[in-house]
Amino acid sequence: MKLIRQSAEWNPFWLNHLRNNQQIGLVPTMGALHDGHLDLVSKSRSSCGVTIVSIFVNPTQFNNLEDFQKYPNTLDQDLKRLEQAGVEYVFLPSVEEIYPTPTQLKFDFGELEHVLEGKFRPGHFNGVGVVVSKLFHLIRPHIAFFGQKDLQQVAIIKRLVNDLSFDLKLEVVPTRRESDGLAMSSRNLRLNKEDREKALILFNCLTTAKAELFAGKNWLETQRKIELEFQSDPTAKLEYFDLIHPDTFETYTTFDPSQKSSICVAAFIGDIRLIDNMPIIS
Repeated sequence: MKLIRQSAEWNPFWLNHLRNNQQIGLVPTMGALHDGHLDLVSKSRSSCGVTIVSIFVNPTQFNNLEDFQKYPNTLDQDLKRLEQAGVEYVFLPSVEEIYPTPTQLKFDFGELEHVLEGKFRPGHFNGVGVVVSKLFHLIRPHIAFFGQKDLQQVAIIKRLVNDLSFDLKLEVVPTRRESDGLAMSSRNLRLNKEDREKALILFNCLTTAKAELFAGKNWLETQRKIELEFQSDPTAKLEYFDLIHPDTFETYTTFDPSQKSSICVAAFIGDIRLIDNMPIIS
């Protein structure tokens, strides 16, 4: 497994793989890897001749400085897991490599900027758009792999690829969950034992709401029931719990089984912000 810290180091490898007609798969990460990341790696390795994983904690997508400073760093363990998984390359750029000068460019993703994550994390998707664009330009993959857990981010990147005509394919891999249903996330490492148990409220509320929708219950009544459940626990603060179209992120007020839909949730458990989602009609 080769470690690459500067994009110029990658160029001869990229050219060699191109000459050998090998497809290159990119798995962008911010490190603190878990089995969900390894699912992306596995999908890349089964689809492509070569896999490169990037590990870069992107400062421009954090609208909370403390969240950035406390983001878990498990690099040594990450590298061991990637080597065991058969990854050929790991891209480990510095901030100076990705941002040699401050970025002035601003992305506007339209309505996606004003709902759910866009509403509660202003500037977040601009940071995502800039860094993903840079990775696509520097690595030049044939396929890039992302997780369904970050559903709105996936919608943002799909729009980025379509609007800027990036010559690559996106693959979305289902959310990996713990045995009790909690969506795997790097931020789970920051949960203490008590908060780890309380974090199950996200998954439990998603499964409850899905069951109620298929039982014919009114969506707004179900939504209100979930909001009250969060209010009953002072250590859990709900930001949103919405029924949406998974491509446009239009918010629904009624459930129509003929339309694609997902439920998205974001909440603080203690001081750790977690997100999750569940497809209802795909």
